[in-house]
Amino acid sequence: MLGRPMLMGLCQRISKLDTLPDILSDRLAILSIGLNPSIPSVKAGFYFANPRNRFWKALNACGFFDEEFKPSLQSCHRLHTKYRIGLTDLVKRPTAGCKDLNATDYRDASSRLYQLISDHQPRIIWFHGKLTCQKYLQYSLEKKHPIEWGLQAWRINNKPVYVTPNPSPANAAFSLSVISESYLALFQHVSGTSAC
Repeated sequence: MLGRPMLMGLCQRISKLDTLPDILSDRLAILSIGLNPSIPSVKAGFYFANPRNRFWKALNACGFFDEEFKPSLQSCHRLHTKYRIGLTDLVKRPTAGCKDLNATDYRDASSRLYQLISDHQPRIIWFHGKLTCQKYLQYSLEKKHPIEWGLQAWRINNKPVYVTPNPSPANAAFSLSVISESYLALFQHVSGTSAC
């Protein structure tokens, strides 16, 4: 059990953590949006770095790409430069879990994300998890839209929206195969083909 001084020191170190930088450019094919950076990801310096996060495994298992991506900053940049997949989070403040986020985080994040979409004009917006999409909508001008898995019937800033299960270890309800199949369906939808 952590004593109070040790716990306070840990909280101070965590609150001083930076966040992950957005990996974005104009003419993105896909804008990938996670809920917020995990502390392990911020410490490692790249998206989906928690060893228990299934993003990289699902990406490799989906069968769409002709190369394997190792969990790394280099792979993040490879997704961006070769496949035009941008990476960001709804909320940029790192936390141990989503329960540590609040209304102010989401309100600020929703307007920031709308501006990113306006500035970068991705072909499609990819939310990791219904919660990420729901929190964006709840605190944006959009407010209410039904959220289903896959392609949505509504758009953000005239851009199509796609929702896949969150690969977070906290979302164990979805198997790796379900997540990888949802990734394949997204990539096929965007490309109109079955392989890169």
